[in-house]
This record gives sequence, structure tokens and C-alpha cells, in this order.
Amino acid sequence: MINEEAGFEQIRSWLGQRCGIHYTDQKKDLLLQRLNRVQRAFNIERLAEMSRRLGDSAEHDLQLAVMHAASTNHTYFFREMDVLDKFRDMILPKLAKRQDIRIWSAACSTGDEAYTLAIIIAEALGMDALRRVSILGTDISAPVVERAEAGIFGQRQLEQVPPGLLNKYFTPVGMGQYQVNDAIRSRCTFRRLNLKTQPYPFKQPFQVVFCRNILYYFDVADQKATINAIYDVTEPDGFLITSVTESVRELSNRWENVATSISRKPLGSAA
Repeated sequence: MINEEAGFEQIRSWLGQRCGIHYTDQKKDLLLQRLNRVQRAFNIERLAEMSRRLGDSAEHDLQLAVMHAASTNHTYFFREMDVLDKFRDMILPKLAKRQDIRIWSAACSTGDEAYTLAIIIAEALGMDALRRVSILGTDISAPVVERAEAGIFGQRQLEQVPPGLLNKYFTPVGMGQYQVNDAIRSRCTFRRLNLKTQPYPFKQPFQVVFCRNILYYFDVADQKATINAIYDVTEPDGFLITSVTESVRELSNRWENVATSISRKPLGSAA
């Protein structure tokens, strides 16, 4: 019978193999806390038992719960505003006259980023331009995708939203919660996607891909594979936007560095 430490290591290895999520030893306590929540929800006393059950293909609900617990981060609207300012000032003017603008928010969690981008576009280019925009948000966790589709958020996630924009683009729905208005929600679509499952199944390339605050959960090999797979679904002269703490330059020489957190796919590259 395997002990608890061995059970934990097997779960950590399973997460890496299944969805590319890599918890270092420094993040061990965080992962343990998240796994403990799953243990309570499924009435599992020991991590050794959880590890054994994860290997059973019939334990689909448990597998999804573990992936959800391991991948969920605290997200909120208008996160890393300096990066969003660059998107608005450097990238949007290049896209303004396009008849179709396609943006991918990868690892979107509850949709805060996707809806933030739609609001920024509405403010910068106007509602008529927004109607030419399609924003896809994807996440590995089915529960957060469902929450994203509902578009209902609590005050904690909306703390960075200026009051004027809160009144303009959100409707109070009670219990201190707000729902994103239909005009913004209609431009955003959400789907479940495992970033480790490559190549990505998109029929049309994107002009902009946001992949923020997720790469540092991957080991280096999966980081490189993800960055290159994103490259393959980005238009030439399209952009990849990462977190200020994540560097693409060290992972791939295919992208051109434009600014901190902004990379560009060169013209002349295959779409």
C-alpha cells in the first residue's frame, strides 16, 4: 500500500502528464490545500486513495475536480493594467479597420479577462467596432467555463473596474453580484480546452492571443510546446500577450519581442 507522500507525488505527476500543470516543491502546500478540498467533496480520506482512483477511467468526475482545483487561480477584471494599456494603445489601432477581429483568451478561468478585453475594445473603438470582434475564452475546468458563460461576478472580482464602467457594462443581480451586459457577453464565447492537447483545433487563426498567468504552472518543456502551438494558430503579424512575469524570449525564437509581455509573429510566417 502506498503512503501519503507517495500518493501526493503520484497525483502531482498525474497533473503534469494530464494537463501540464507543474507544482514545484515551493508550491507543495498550495497543492495540498487544493487537494484537501477535493478530498472533502468526494469523502476521500487519504491521498493514496485519490491517486489510485485517478487512474480509473470511470472516475471522470474526480479527475475533473482535481484538474479544476489545481488550475483555479484568483482572477479579476482589469488585471495587470499596464499590459492592457499596451494592448489598447499598441495593438488595437492596428486592428481597428479589420472586418473581423479574433482574440483568444487562453486559460481564461471565469472569463474576467475576456470580458475585460471586450469592454476595452468597446471604449477604445466603439460599440459598432465591437460587433466585428469575436473573443474566445478557454479553460481546462468545466465549472469555471460555466461560470464564465453566466457572466455573473462578485464585488471582489470587480474591485478594479472604474465606477463609470461598472454602471455602463454591468447590471446588479442581487447579493452584491453583477452580470455583464448582453452587448459585451454576446462577443465572448467560452469553451473547455486543455492547453496540453496540441495542435489546437481552431479553423481560423487569431490576431491576438492572451496567455497570462498560466505558463509558470507548466514545466519548461510544456511551456515551449504551448508557446509554439499558440504560434501556429496566430496570424502573421499577430500578437501573443503574456504576464509581466513570463518571458517568451527564453522559450521560443519564433516570436519577435515587441515590449514587456508583448510578442509578435513576424510577417511572412505561415499562419
